[in-house]
Amino acid sequence: MTQAHRLIGDTAIPPLGMGCWAIGGPFWAGDTPAGWGEVDDAESTRAVQRALDLGIRFFDTADVYGTGRSERVLGAAVAGHRDEILIATKWGNVFDEENRRAVGEDPGPAQARRAVEASLTRLGTDRIDLYQWHLGGATPEQAEEMQGTLEDLVTEGKIRFYGWSTDDPALPSALAGPHFAAVQHEVNVLSDAPLMLRLVAERNWASINRSPLAMGLLSEKYTDGTRPGKDDVRGDDAPSWMRYFTDGAPAGEWLKRREAVRDILTSDGRSLVQGALAWVWARSPHTVPIPGFRTVAQVEENAGALDKAPLTADDLSEIDALLDR
Repeated sequence: MTQAHRLIGDTAIPPLGMGCWAIGGPFWAGDTPAGWGEVDDAESTRAVQRALDLGIRFFDTADVYGTGRSERVLGAAVAGHRDEILIATKWGNVFDEENRRAVGEDPGPAQARRAVEASLTRLGTDRIDLYQWHLGGATPEQAEEMQGTLEDLVTEGKIRFYGWSTDDPALPSALAGPHFAAVQHEVNVLSDAPLMLRLVAERNWASINRSPLAMGLLSEKYTDGTRPGKDDVRGDDAPSWMRYFTDGAPAGEWLKRREAVRDILTSDGRSLVQGALAWVWARSPHTVPIPGFRTVAQVEENAGALDKAPLTADDLSEIDALLDR
């Protein structure tokens, strides 16, 4: 492993986690797909266990992923290894597990208490290492109201640390009590987040990086002819916030940006995926990318990036020039 460990709360871990959104399988927000299509729970379990074999010690999920399915699969897969790993999950969405539908949001402290108990049960654990608010647009006033409840949950031993999943750097400080430890936010080589990375550096928080592979676009799997399924969040009925895929296919302008930086990302024997992760590690010493996965092969490719060096400062500068930023 050539990358330095990262600190989440008081625990040092390898700088790569696994994002468990996809292993929740399909679910919907109204009639809009919110998952990544059908999955095989047995393969998901093998993939999680392969990640453990390869030294991964951080797994990120959410109660709403698959309306509980992701938490259940992850909890069963890591049984017997609980003390070796950190589990992060999220709350804030309200959902109908039986009908696999997200039905709304609840920013109140009472929902946090209800949700933490349900997540502990689904995960089969007595504590959550990092509990993250999943409402990226909640207000500072709501955050201030929430903070006391989260500190109480720490005192009660139900959670160890907490954080906020948001892309707005103006928000996290409002939630930041003594046990606030991380911000989960989007960052990847095609879509930088300098203000958020500056904030986490100033506050010495972990930067948990969702979409480090741009929803899969930073892999060889997707070309201009690739079409995700109808039950996939990137498919024909994608939500309005989906920018890397449009009309059910990879967006042309993003493919052009990917190709512009391909040679740098794939230097020194890296795959495209591994180069994208190498950029994230080079970007900040606080970053913990959490690429998604559905198969053992994807886990192996992701984890293989740990054996290669981060990109250099010159690489980062050249990428910025190529992307005109």
